[in-house]
Amino acid sequence: MSWQEKLRLTVLLSLPSMVAQISSVAMQIIDAAMLGHLGTKESATVGLVSTTIWLFGGLCSACAAGFSVQVAHHVGAEDLKGARNIIRQGLCAVVSFSLVLTAIGFAIAPWLPQWLGADREIWAGATEYLMIVAVALPILAVDMLAAGALRCSGNIKVPSFLNALMCLFDVVFNYVFIFIFHLGTAGAAYGTLLAYIITMVLMLYFLAVKDKSLRFALDTELIGRWDKSRYIPSRRSLLKAFKIGSPISLERGVMCGAQIAITGIIAPLGSVAIAANTFGINIESLCYMPGYGISEAATTLVGQSLGARRKDLMRSFAWISMGLGMSIMAAMGVLMAVFAPEMMQMVTTDAAVVKLGTEVLRIEAWAEPMFAASIVAYGVFVGSGKTLVPSIMNLASIWVVRLTLALLLAPSMGLHGVWIAMCIELCWRGAAFLFRLSRREWSNISMEETKIRTTQTEKEELIKADTIYENY
Repeated sequence: MSWQEKLRLTVLLSLPSMVAQISSVAMQIIDAAMLGHLGTKESATVGLVSTTIWLFGGLCSACAAGFSVQVAHHVGAEDLKGARNIIRQGLCAVVSFSLVLTAIGFAIAPWLPQWLGADREIWAGATEYLMIVAVALPILAVDMLAAGALRCSGNIKVPSFLNALMCLFDVVFNYVFIFIFHLGTAGAAYGTLLAYIITMVLMLYFLAVKDKSLRFALDTELIGRWDKSRYIPSRRSLLKAFKIGSPISLERGVMCGAQIAITGIIAPLGSVAIAANTFGINIESLCYMPGYGISEAATTLVGQSLGARRKDLMRSFAWISMGLGMSIMAAMGVLMAVFAPEMMQMVTTDAAVVKLGTEVLRIEAWAEPMFAASIVAYGVFVGSGKTLVPSIMNLASIWVVRLTLALLLAPSMGLHGVWIAMCIELCWRGAAFLFRLSRREWSNISMEETKIRTTQTEKEELIKADTIYENY
């Protein structure tokens, strides 16, 4: 492939994924905007538990990634039957894992607002919101696995379209539950839950029934009967999922733990600071979600290149993705700095919240290019299956640099100090990831990856299975 062809492929894979990522953030902004027009208290209620929700969502995402990255490796090695087996095993594993998280969510929900030092008037609403979201975790986990498997097989359009559709569902259901049924913050949670359910069902349908390469009916020996053994994770797939997913889980857990600690620093500053921080994070997400879209494309391209044992392609796609991500997020940072007041006014009518949110967004705009470097490089390392060192880099950066600076600056500078700490930490983290990517150890292919191959006989069996399915 020429350089231009690689860039075109990266862009084509990134665009639908960027739309999906932006749609996901749009759901959070929709919730925040609808509740923001009810009052600052409702916004602070959701903002208080948002970092805990991100923690649970991040852990579900890490578990799903442990299996979806394996799908990319098998697809790159042309072992489609192996990819389908990984998907079946992953479904059982992610549901089991997410049910444990649901139980934990129910256990801590009554106590979390008090632990974070929030005003007593928002305790009940925050507890109810967190418990409803906890119910949605198994649904979200299955949706993440199905979407990840489709993306890692090269099918970016379907999961991207469905995630955009989920955003539309969220608007409709939130309006119904918040403004027609008058359920307040709980209504936002119910609307999001219903949107998750519908999207998950559609995602599974397109994966297991309609996809040309991954539909389960291609395994003709299973047509017409239920074989539960195919859904029990094998020792090998579990170990590999653990190797890929556990560093991500640890990193997400520790990073969100730091975010919760930072929320504890912000909570005593009052409801205006909590609301401005929440709205600011949601709006900033619009800037860095394109980076996550490019990161997902990089995971797919690097993962399939690894399966095909092409180190040259792994490195080439990594740097093309990096340049694309940093360029787009630098432009988004400029737009955020210029239009910060208008963005804040879309989600709240409180003048004090708008003013404070505008000021912190303009601080953060300086960090967007280096933030892109850390996001895209991490996606590259996930695709290569080497996630331990990057995860340690992430958690060390946020705990040592960001949290320390936030503790030092918040007492004298308030919310501005917290966001200055965030800006400095993101620039430091981006530089560290660029250095890591410049070294070539991450693209070495171990002996384990050499086992993901397919024989000519297996290829002939797949062709035969496809013919039988069409006749069936």
